[in-house]
Amino acid sequence: MNADVIVVGAGPTGLLLAAELGLAGVRAVVVERLARRSGQSKALGIQPRSAEALDLRGLLEPLMDRAIQRVDGGHFAGLRLDYTAWNTRHPYSIGIPQGRVEALLEERLGELDVQVLRGHEVTALSQDADGVEATLLGPGGESRLTARFLVGCDGGRSTVRRLLGIGFPGLDGKLLSVVADITISDPDGAVPETWTLPVMTPDKTGKGYIAPIGDGVHRFLFYGAEQQRLSRDAPITEEEVRRALQHEFGPGVRLTGVRWASRFTDASRQVERYRHGRILLAGDAAHIHSPSGGQGLNLGLQDAFNLGWKLAAETAGWAHDGLLDTYHSERHPVAARVLANTRAQAVLLVHDEENLALRGIMEELLRVPEANRIVAGMISGLDIRHDLPGRPHHLLGRHVPNLDLVTASGPERVARLLRDGRGLLLSTADEATFAKAAEPWSARIGRAHAQAELGADAVLVRPDGYVCWAGSVADVSGLADALARWAGAPARPSSPVTTPE
Repeated sequence: MNADVIVVGAGPTGLLLAAELGLAGVRAVVVERLARRSGQSKALGIQPRSAEALDLRGLLEPLMDRAIQRVDGGHFAGLRLDYTAWNTRHPYSIGIPQGRVEALLEERLGELDVQVLRGHEVTALSQDADGVEATLLGPGGESRLTARFLVGCDGGRSTVRRLLGIGFPGLDGKLLSVVADITISDPDGAVPETWTLPVMTPDKTGKGYIAPIGDGVHRFLFYGAEQQRLSRDAPITEEEVRRALQHEFGPGVRLTGVRWASRFTDASRQVERYRHGRILLAGDAAHIHSPSGGQGLNLGLQDAFNLGWKLAAETAGWAHDGLLDTYHSERHPVAARVLANTRAQAVLLVHDEENLALRGIMEELLRVPEANRIVAGMISGLDIRHDLPGRPHHLLGRHVPNLDLVTASGPERVARLLRDGRGLLLSTADEATFAKAAEPWSARIGRAHAQAELGADAVLVRPDGYVCWAGSVADVSGLADALARWAGAPARPSSPVTTPE
C-alpha cells in the first residue's frame, strides 16, 4: 500500500482530517486537483464549537493570530444571537478567510510530514475487502495510489461521489446570490471599516453585505431581482457588482477591482450514507446548504474531527466493530439539522407579506432569552449532543467543558490535556481506583486527576472532545465498558478492580 488513507481534497475538511490522521501516526496523503491554493477568501467564519475543537489541538491560538477580528454572538437570517448563554470560552464568531485557515492547516501537515499531492486529479476508483485504488492524472501522466481507506473531501461537486455513483438528494436552490472579493474607493466612509454580523433584512430590490478581509480587499455578498433573472453560469461582470455596491452604499463608493466572484444558490443536499465500504465522504462532498448563519466551514471541520481518530483506530487495528460506522450515525443528523435551519433562514429572507409576517414573529421570539439560546446553540454547534450508550448523565454525549483545573503538576485546562490526540480520563475523586481501571488502555487514553466541578467522580473523553462516560466510583464496570467501546480491546489484561468501601 502507498498509504493508509488517501484524502481527496485540500480544503479545510481534507487538511484537518489529514492532520488528525498524521497526529495519530497514520500514513496519509492528500490529493488535490489544483496545483496551488486559489487565494480566494471563500468561507469567512469560525463558530464556537469549531473554536473549541481547534483548541484541543493547539490550533486556535495561531488561527486567532491570523483572524481579522472576532464578533460577539452570531445571527439567524440576520437576526442577532447571543452565544454567552452557553458554557463556552468562545461566545463569538471568528472572522477569518478560508484561505488563511487552509494555510495554517497545511503548515501543520508539514510539521507532521503528511504529503499534499497537488495538481493531481482522481479519474477512477476501485475497492475491495482489503483496500482502495485511486487512478490519478497529474503533471507526469497517469499513476495509481493504493490505501486501506479513501475519504472524499472534494467539495459540493465531488469527483469521488460521482465516480461512486452516489446520489445527492435534496432541494434545488431558489435564491441566486453573488459573492466577490473586491477593492473599492470609499472617500465618504459609507462602507463599514470593521467586521460586523450581517444585517440581511428582506428587500425586494436587493440586498448586500460587505466586510473587510485584509490587504485592502472586501468580501461583498449580494442578491436582488437582477441576480434572479440570470443563470447560475452567467458571467459576473464588474458592472453587475458595481450596481449592487452602489445600490447598497450609494454612488460615492467606487469599485476599483474584482479579484474573484462566484454565483451560488441556497440549494441543500445530503448523501444518504457517509460510508461506502472503504470510501467515506466528509464536508461539502457529503452535504451542501446555503451559507446562512455561517455554518458550512464549521460543519466540515467537525466532520474531520469526528472521523479522524476513528479512522486512525481502524487502521491501527484496535477499533471495535462498528466504531467507524458511528461517524455516519453521529454526523449525518448534525448536517441534516443544519440543512433544515438554513432552509428556514432562506424563507425569512424572502420579501413577501407572508414571510415578512413570519420574520416579525421570529424577531420577537429571539428577544426571549431561552428562545435565543436554543437557536444560538443550533447555529454555533454548541448544542450538539451525540446519542451515546451508557448510564444517563448531563455530560454524556456533550463536548467536555474546557475547565480550569488544579492538578498535581499545577494549573491546567482540559483542552491542553487533549493535545496529543488521545482520549482522556479525568478523575476528580478516587484517583487510584480509576487509574487502575484505565491502566490497560494507557497507550490510548491519557489520565489526569484534578480539582473540578463536573458533577461526576470521573469522565472519559474521546479524542474529539466528547464525553463518552461520566459516573462515580460505584460504576467502574461502566467505565470499563466505555473504554472497550471507544478505546478498543485493552493492550494487556486488566486486573480486577475492587470498589472501595
